[in-house]
Amino acid sequence: MRLKRLVWHLYPTYILLAVLVLVGLGWYVSVVLKSFHYAQTAADLKARAELVAEQLHGSFSLDNAQQLTTRVRMLGERSGTRITIIREDGVVLADSDEDSTRMENHGKRPEVVSTRSQDYGQAVRFSRTLGQTLMYVAIPFVENDRVLGSVRTAISVSDIDETLSQVYRRLVLAGVLIIIIAAPVSWLLSRRISRPLEQMTAAAQRFSQGELDVPLIESGSVETSRLAKALNSMAGDLSGLIEKEVEQRSEIEAILGCMVEGIIAIDNNEQVIRMNAAASDLFGISSKVDPGCPIQGLIRHSGLLRFVTEALQAQGPLEDELVLLSPEKRYLHVQAAPLTGKLHERIGVLIVLHDLTHMRQLESVRRDFVANVSHELKTPITAIRGAVETLLDEEGFDQACQRFLQIIFKQSERLNALVEDLLDLSRIEQGSKDGSWELEETKLLPLLEGAKGGCESLQARQQTRLKVVCGEDLRARVNAPLLEQAIINLLSNAIKYSPSGSEVVIEAKDLSEEVAISVKDSGPGIAEEHLPRLFERFYRIDQARSRDLGGTGLGLAIVKHICNAHGGRVTVQSQVGQGSLFTIILPKNHKGKK
Repeated sequence: MRLKRLVWHLYPTYILLAVLVLVGLGWYVSVVLKSFHYAQTAADLKARAELVAEQLHGSFSLDNAQQLTTRVRMLGERSGTRITIIREDGVVLADSDEDSTRMENHGKRPEVVSTRSQDYGQAVRFSRTLGQTLMYVAIPFVENDRVLGSVRTAISVSDIDETLSQVYRRLVLAGVLIIIIAAPVSWLLSRRISRPLEQMTAAAQRFSQGELDVPLIESGSVETSRLAKALNSMAGDLSGLIEKEVEQRSEIEAILGCMVEGIIAIDNNEQVIRMNAAASDLFGISSKVDPGCPIQGLIRHSGLLRFVTEALQAQGPLEDELVLLSPEKRYLHVQAAPLTGKLHERIGVLIVLHDLTHMRQLESVRRDFVANVSHELKTPITAIRGAVETLLDEEGFDQACQRFLQIIFKQSERLNALVEDLLDLSRIEQGSKDGSWELEETKLLPLLEGAKGGCESLQARQQTRLKVVCGEDLRARVNAPLLEQAIINLLSNAIKYSPSGSEVVIEAKDLSEEVAISVKDSGPGIAEEHLPRLFERFYRIDQARSRDLGGTGLGLAIVKHICNAHGGRVTVQSQVGQGSLFTIILPKNHKGKK
């Protein structure tokens, strides 16, 4: 539907309103005039009838019909009125225009019937005798207090209608003149109302285009002035909001541009909302990314696209690690968090990309350095141990020399154990990295028994009991030597820290899709503040006691890395004075890295 301007709504309305007023007024005036003329004519006819009745006293009978007719015709010609004399029984005695002997009985005429109960009767109808519409007025003819009949006067209504027609024509002419005069006045009034609104509409369009420095003139009526003032106030507020928004946008762009991490905001349709320069550099995107561009058209990395799909379907945060091969090899840590709008509805996800390439390179250098140094230290440490053992077997050294040789031997043993643990840790990390560890479905009971056998000498020295609880058919896909080493580390710690005569329990449980291998001791327990850092390298709770017991500080770190190599995890529960419970949780059917 085509919209019209306000002036074309107001102007025809004003014209239509003027026409309706004039038509209504004309109709009312015509009705009043017609009623007035008919009333005046009826009064005139009544007066004529009364005059005729006075003229006819003493001659109102059928015997004087000829004389009565002559007189009636003479009075009718003088007054221009049709006069009819009707006897009480309805017989027409005389008529000024027609032969009364040929006229039918008028006893049932409405105006004649009215004279029997009223002082006069009136009617307007078509006369078949004369062939035109007449107004009739009849009065009773009374003589000697006796009603002898009625005198009726009539006049053609066409004369009244002609007079009214002239009046109507003048009213129509006056109405046309009024409409002609009202048309320009209505146009001016319409324009006076619509022009301020058109100006405000133009100003609002300027405001929408950013031209907020041209205020509206606050003039006209109170309403339009208030509206103009409100628009000017709105323009001022809008200008402030736009400046603030531009400033905030510039700050956000500056922050995102300076961030080292890559940021990608993606909507629910997998279209890019925003991407910062760091993310563009990571994926080799040289051109500016426009909002609404599909992520599949910008990034060809299947792993990241799969991660985006999973993040959009996930209800909470998500993270993963990816490897980019082009434009250069990079290691990325990817995090995703739900992105919400103003009404807290989910509109997409925010992807944060951390470049771990330099860190991984440093880790690789560190691992290689530790492995190389540990390997190089192994030869001189072995030589030192051999030389010290030889000297200890020789006689002739005094007690002081023997004590120093014992110290050298003990420290070389600790150093050798430390080097061995570092080599084991490096070997485990390297195997986890390149996926060289082979996993096979293995019964866990023989493995646990083997770990128990590996700790028999320590168990005998500490005088503790070791109990194994495991089903004969319990199986899992594991690397048996690695897992046995992890269990031995846990058992060694449990035995070392348990009091003499106590019992250490190793138990394996079936958890449907996982298996749990727990080691419970009766030692002094671990304070809660140490638990989060317990599996860090070289972290010790009691430095002096750990050294006295021969610990290197790497045993639990090795356990953690072995669990990671199996796709599992290790947990600890402990309270001071109530012992500790270490649990290795492994998936039953972990496939390992390909």
